[in-house]
Amino acid sequence: MSPAAASRGDDSQERLDDGETAAGPQRPAAAPRDDSTQQLPAGAAKRQAVRSMFDAIAERYELVNRVMTLGLDRGWRRRTVRDLGLPAGSVVLDCACGTGDLCRRLKADGHSPVGLDFSAGMLSAARGGPAPLVRADIAELPVPDGAADGAVCGFALRNLVEIGPFLAELARAVRPGGRIALLEVGRPSGGWWGRGHRLYFEQVVPRIGALLSDADAYRYLPRSLAYLPPAAELSADIAAAGFDEVAHHPLSRGLAQLFTATRRRVSG
Repeated sequence: MSPAAASRGDDSQERLDDGETAAGPQRPAAAPRDDSTQQLPAGAAKRQAVRSMFDAIAERYELVNRVMTLGLDRGWRRRTVRDLGLPAGSVVLDCACGTGDLCRRLKADGHSPVGLDFSAGMLSAARGGPAPLVRADIAELPVPDGAADGAVCGFALRNLVEIGPFLAELARAVRPGGRIALLEVGRPSGGWWGRGHRLYFEQVVPRIGALLSDADAYRYLPRSLAYLPPAAELSADIAAAGFDEVAHHPLSRGLAQLFTATRRRVSG
């Protein structure tokens, strides 16, 4: 990425009008995978609902994250940047950067982050941070081919209309040999740990959100897991997009999960 592109910041953020998609013609939208949650939005309706939701919760987003995860999310972000495994000075795209938590972690570890998000509210809350910010749809990253050394994405995959086009964009934007690290919520299964997590995620988290922020947004959060494919399927999708060394790492006994991979090098 050129210094000019990396330094555009807020003054040249891409503006996306309601209903517009930066990714061009609509592809078939991914539907929720759980029949019990078919009331969840899909396609253009999902895109608009997600953007409006994040605009609404931006001001207290980090506070709710800290409380909701009992501070564990900070360690998950540290692990994400560590497992990215890039040398200091690397240009790293923070896709769906939100209020800039991962940008700050990247900067603290000596990288050169660039934050991208389509929520104006989130980017407004992130202003004054360590990274240039660009308003953009991450399904069509506004960077040249192979311009980035790496990319991260925190807790956003299930909010995309489709994951496949985003993975294809990562493969285009990240140089051969570059790295990606994708952090998501997890699904502990079986036993008391899985039952306890489900109770906390489905019953307690919405109440925390209603108390500190927006009730509707934090009722959506546990339901949004229905959009996320199983780990093995997502790992296969990452490999098919053009990545090698794909690895899946459950974090905190499955409360979160991290996918890492290396952009495939061109043979010959």
